[in-house]
This record gives sequence, structure tokens and C-alpha cells, in this order.
Amino acid sequence: MSGQEVAFGPLLRSMRRAKSLTIEALAEASGVSERGIGDLERGRRAAPQRRTVAALADGLGLDDADRERLLAAARAGRAPGYSPVGVRSFPRGIDDFVGRADELSGLDALAAPREVRAAGEVRGVPDDQPVVVVIHGPPGTGKTTLALRAARRLAGRFPDGELMVDLRGTDDSPPAPSELMVRVLKAFGVPDRDLAKAGPQAHPVLYRQVLADRRCLLVLDNARDEAQVRPLLPGSGGTLVLVTSRRMLTGLDDVHRLPLGRLEPAESAAFLTSLVGEARATAEPEALEEVARLCEHLPLALRIAGNWLATRTGWTVRRLADRLASEERRLDALSAGDVRVATAFDLSYRQLTPTAARLFRRLSLVPGPDVGAACAARLTGQDVHDTEDTLEELVEAGLLGGVEDRYRLHDLLCLYGRGRLVAEDGEADIERARRSMFRWLLETAVVAGRWYEPGHGAPPASWRGTVDLSSADKAREWLQAEAANWLAALHAAAADGEHATVVEVAESLHWFSDQWMFWGHWPEVFGTAVRSAEALGDPLLEATQLNYYAWALMICEGRPRDSLPYAARALAAARRAGDAGQQGWAHAYASWAHRALGEDGPAAEHSDHAIALFEAAGDLYGLLQALISRALHLRGVGRDEEAIETYQRVLTRLDEAGDRLEPHIAAFTRVNALAGLGGCYGHLGRWEEAVEYLRASVELSRTDGNIALESRYLLSLGDILLQAGRPAEAREAFTRCVALGSDADPRRVAEARSRLARVDGDRHRPPPGVGVR
Repeated sequence: MSGQEVAFGPLLRSMRRAKSLTIEALAEASGVSERGIGDLERGRRAAPQRRTVAALADGLGLDDADRERLLAAARAGRAPGYSPVGVRSFPRGIDDFVGRADELSGLDALAAPREVRAAGEVRGVPDDQPVVVVIHGPPGTGKTTLALRAARRLAGRFPDGELMVDLRGTDDSPPAPSELMVRVLKAFGVPDRDLAKAGPQAHPVLYRQVLADRRCLLVLDNARDEAQVRPLLPGSGGTLVLVTSRRMLTGLDDVHRLPLGRLEPAESAAFLTSLVGEARATAEPEALEEVARLCEHLPLALRIAGNWLATRTGWTVRRLADRLASEERRLDALSAGDVRVATAFDLSYRQLTPTAARLFRRLSLVPGPDVGAACAARLTGQDVHDTEDTLEELVEAGLLGGVEDRYRLHDLLCLYGRGRLVAEDGEADIERARRSMFRWLLETAVVAGRWYEPGHGAPPASWRGTVDLSSADKAREWLQAEAANWLAALHAAAADGEHATVVEVAESLHWFSDQWMFWGHWPEVFGTAVRSAEALGDPLLEATQLNYYAWALMICEGRPRDSLPYAARALAAARRAGDAGQQGWAHAYASWAHRALGEDGPAAEHSDHAIALFEAAGDLYGLLQALISRALHLRGVGRDEEAIETYQRVLTRLDEAGDRLEPHIAAFTRVNALAGLGGCYGHLGRWEEAVEYLRASVELSRTDGNIALESRYLLSLGDILLQAGRPAEAREAFTRCVALGSDADPRRVAEARSRLARVDGDRHRPPPGVGVR
């Protein structure tokens, strides 16, 4: 101990006397026993733990400076020769750090002094325990970089030292916890002779003692698993421990978890700009954004790309973007010197169990952005529950993202997995896995879609599926969640000449498409089915799919003129097949298209033909749609009373049919009829009736889950409310429409947003006659 340092006992005595307190008075004020205080002052007892020192400081009424002097003397007295003051064992930081503002703010809060935490300013952190934060994420997300950045920011809060220990968790033989423990003890000044005297069995106790009453920052970098980390976590004291790992380390208790993912696009652009320079970045902003996207906004990939450009001043940003655009070459291109993205992935892949590695490779066959466990199970033949466990192993390893029951392999990892698949799995096995997945997707799509088809409904009792399709809502959820995957399977079936399967899938999704009109891919589905029907040479199938395609062009894409030739082809094919029902649908779709084009004569003519054909065929579903089409025509030409009668006729037929109609088709039809009545009463200036019918239409479409129709009729409701002089209610309707999301009719949403701006503008406009100076 230097001459400037004062032992704890004499310092405590001098402070007590300066306050004119007896030992008895200090004992009463602090809660520490008289004997304990006497032993401390005489040096008969080792310096106390921090809680005792804090109690004595409170009893003495010390200010911050004297309190810190007393604490420092206690630390020095407890571990003579082990003072870690001045330990700063950190590698060089990175100055071009970008983003992670929320994560750094969270670490700032967790690193608050104990007194702040005790005051309740940071919740969930006991005041007598060290704070442990697990920073986890996929390879290349910048976990170590974040830890270094945080250490630099927080250095002033940890006067007793900072230490970073590489746990080498991705090595084949990482160091044992006992070896790491000795390394930490040596860094904090414990002599070899003391370590030898204590012996290996006592090292954990010594380790905890050294860290117990110190305020240190300890970074345990690149942890392999919980077993490696757990012995290194202090049990008490003011230490902040940052653990970085590719794994979530879910087995650790009482820790804060900080997941790291990709950077935001703006952050990626800023990061690349810091590496390549402002001039090159601003010269080619689109190319820079493309490079960031192809790097998946992954910090490691961005750094490699930026360093590549920084060292090749003759390259344009566009040249690198074009180089990265090739999927086959992208991972090879993302290398700079001895740093490669693929190497980072390799380190995690090698630690997987054989079962998890096999599933990881085969997940690269999934065509969509994510996948459910039941679909993934088809790739390996595992039971679904076992597949869920394997998927979670991949999530834990940081190689797979998981949100609820969906799993996502980001693009760079998918490319890496595809490379491992080609290298390790035979071509026949790969094709067998792909076909198994596609076949299951299409079979399940048929069963799910038939919930909405007349004459089908729930799956047959003989069906033994691996997903829950026990209700129409669950069927809808599955069809929407796996849409990108079953659509790819449909294209694959068409390419393989499985035309009957393609047509069966399209047919099963016919009425479901009304529930999800603005998905964006129905012309693709039904256009593919048209070509398959033509290949099969069956005129009835051809007429049916042509009708569906005409509907998709007209309703989903808003192209009534383009839909008319397909309705005409459908009519010709239906006549060849002698099918009155499909002839009726062809006329119905032609009527809707002509009406949308303002061609009232052809619209009325086709509508009359459709009604007659549906009545002759006994097709109630078609008849109801044709009647609505006629009512729309009557309303469009100003014959509102006749239109109202026609809509009421539709509602009467729905009531008479009852449960003989498929409920979703009945609801769809009723929603349109109610909205039509609202529009007619609006034309007649009968506002209360108009609002009543439109509100009923909106609520029924919401209850039925048909967001497309809800968006349409919220817009109509808002317009009627505006005309009725009820702008506040109109604003609410437009706001609801705008908030419906991607499944809404985009044109109606855009119109609602425009109406909303107009309503808000009117609300803030001065009344007539009021001037603005």
C-alpha cells in the first residue's frame, strides 16, 4: 500500500470522530453491530463487503467523495495485491460504427450505477447483483463490435477495470471455464503463487471474491454455450458482464438478452458511405442501396463490400453491385483478404448436430421467404414435432430466424446452405426432398381451399394432414402464410406437365380468391391453370379457368378491357362443352367489364344472358352474382328504385336458401348487396338508410375477414357520410380504410388517404368571409 492510501480501519475511525460519533451512536445509525465496528477500526476483521460499507457511510452521513474513499479503502483491504485499477484489456475499437442506437441506449441504462438502480430508475435489475447481458445474433451481425463500442462509451463508469476475454466458442476445442477463470484472475492482478496456493478447486471462490466488490466491465466474447459461460458469471458486486454469442444461451437465468439482426437500410447506406467516401457514395446512390440489399444489410458483409471498394479506387459502386447480383458468385465475392462471409457461416455450421445440419441445407430449397414446421418436415421426413425441435436448434444457433410459428433463412445464409446442399447431398436426394415438399404443399392447398368451395367445406374424415385445418379461418391462415411456397409448387407442377394437379389446385381456390382479392398473384394462378386446361384438351376445364382469369384481370388488376377477350374465349369453350353455367359466368364477367368501361348497352345485354343461363342451369351462386351485376347496372344509369328492388331480391334469396349456401359465399354476396343498397339510398338523398346499410356491409365484411371488401365499403361509407354533412364520422371511416394494410384494395386505400387529407384541410380552413392577414 502506498503512502497515499489509508487502511480501512483508521479511515473509518477518523471519519467517525470527525462526525463526533461514538461507536455506539454509529452502530445505532448504521445497523452495524458495535463489536463489528470496533473490530474493523482495530484491524481485527477484514474489510467488510460493499453493503456493510454503504450502511456505515449512510450512518456517517458521508458525501459522495468521502463515501467513495471509504469504498476504495474497503476494496484495497479485502484483496491486497489484487487491485485491478488500471486494467484496460481491450482490442482496438472500430471508429466507423453505425447504428444500434436503441441497443446502446439499453446498455447505457443497464450500466447505471447501483445507486441509480436502487432508486428504481432501471427496472428488473436487483441492486445487489451484477448485470449480465447476452448479445446474440446470427454470424456477421456485429456482436463483438457492439460490445467494444459499448465498452468505450461506458469506460468512465467502471473505475475498477475493463477486461475482454475471447472464449473462442467457435473453435473445435474451446478453452475450459477453469482456464478462462485463471486468465481473468491473472489479468486482475492475482499472483501465480496465490493461485498455486489456493489450488484449482478454490479458484472459483477466489474468482468470485475478486469480482464481488468491484465495479468492472467484463466482456465474455464468442461464447460457445451456457456451460462455458455459467461458471464465469460473478454472483455479487457491481460488475457488468457482456456476453456475445451466436447462440441465444437460453439456459442462462437472470440475464438480459439483446438480439442483434440486420441494420436498417439507411444505416447500411451510412455504413458503406463511411467506408467508400462521400463522393463515391453520392455519385451512385442507387448502386449503393443495391450493394446494401445484396449484402442483406449484414454488418460483416457490408464491411467486406466497403473495404473491397475502398481498396479498389478504380471500381465503381455499380461494378460491385453487378458482381454481387450473381447468386452463384455472391458469397465468393464477399471476401476481402482473409475475411470471408462464408467463413463466418462455416464456424456455426460445423457445430450443428447432423440432423440440424441436414435440415439447414434443405431449407435452402424453400422458395418463399419463410416456412412452417409442417412444410419443413417434408424436406427430411422427420415427424413435425421433431422438426420443430430441430428448427429451434437452428434458431438457437443463430442460423435461422423465427417469428411465432414461421422460420426464415436470410438470403446469404440460404446461398451458403445451397452450397452445402450441393456439396453434401446427392442429386437424387435433393430432387426427392423438393418434390416431397411441393407435393405436400399442393395437396394441402387443395384441402384448405375447399373450405370455401360449394359442396366441400371441412376436410374429409379420411384426411390425415399435418397442419390444423379444422376451420375456414385456419385454412385461410395456412393458405396466406404458405402462399409463396405453394405458388412456386404450382409453377413447378405446370413445368413438369402435371396439368391435372394445376387445374385441381386452381379450382379449389376459386371462391377463396374472393377472400384475398389483392394478394397480387391470382392472374398468375389462373393464367397458369388456363394453359394447363388447354394442354388437357377439356373445353369445360378451359372455359372455367378462362373465366377465373378474366375475373382476376378485371377485379385484381383493374384491367376490364384486357379481361374481355378471355371472357369471350371462355364463352366459346363453354358452348363447345355445352355447359350453361360456365356460359353464364362468361356473360357475367363480360357484363362487369363493360360496366366498368361505361358501356351500358353491352353490360345490360350480357347481364340478361347471364341471369337466364344461371336460372336454366339451376346455379344459385351464379344467379345471385348476376343479379348484383344487374343492380349495379341499374344504379349506374340512375334507376335506383329498380336497383333497390333487385338488391332486396338478392337478400330474400339468401334468406330463403339459409345454410344451403356455403357461408363464405353467402356472406360475400350479402356484403355486396347491403353496400349496393347503401349506395342507392345515397343517390336518393336518404342518408340515414344509406349509412345504416353501408355500416352493416362494412361490419359483415370485417366479421367475415374480407379486408378487400371492407376497404371498398369503408370508402363508400365515408363518401356518404361526407355528403350527409357528417365529416367527423367520415374521417373515422377513411382512417379505418387507410389502416387496413396490404390485403386491402390499394386503389380504395389511396382514395381514402386523399379524402382524409381533404377532410383535414377543410377542418383547418377558415370559415367563409374570414380573412387571413
